[in-house]
Amino acid sequence: MTPGISAEATDIDGFDAFVEFVAAVEYEVAAKGTDEYAVTAAVAEHLRAWLGRGVVIPEPLRAPNPDHYVMYPLHVAADRSFSIASAVWNVGQETPVHDHGTWGVIGIVAGLEKERRYAPDAGSPNGLSFLGEDFLRPGDVEVCCTTDQDVHAVAAASDVPCVGIHVYGADIGTLPRRSYNTADGSVKTFVSAWAVPR
Repeated sequence: MTPGISAEATDIDGFDAFVEFVAAVEYEVAAKGTDEYAVTAAVAEHLRAWLGRGVVIPEPLRAPNPDHYVMYPLHVAADRSFSIASAVWNVGQETPVHDHGTWGVIGIVAGLEKERRYAPDAGSPNGLSFLGEDFLRPGDVEVCCTTDQDVHAVAAASDVPCVGIHVYGADIGTLPRRSYNTADGSVKTFVSAWAVPR
């Protein structure tokens, strides 16, 4: 996709607030550089404030795919230093265990998200240790990934689709990442390509 705000994103109710959020993330990324802990803490505060004002995502950018979860691009920085996505899981959908290869902050707009967290563990049969699980509700914001905590699986955990705003420290729609098979320990590289609104 062409970097920058997608045409569909301009239909977001309260577009000025969205533009302010993009500018705030851009500022924090530039000001804090490679300090991912400072960046994620600041971005989380901005995302919490935006969600508190009420985020209404247009239907094409929150529509679930019947086959798998999707991420719609709301904004990709021109230098690909960060991206903002509308991430959608239909009822019952879940991701494989995966990493991100960059920092990330998520905020829930609708539905209930279940997150299962893991850590690499060379002594485990499948190479991972299960750390626990969390449930995130509308308005909740979480730093989902940094260098020392970057492996999880996510599922929709209620009877309505789960919709979230995800902010990453790269163009997440083109970034090679890894998925982990918890049964046999195998690892695969994948790219979670941007979804195209219908």
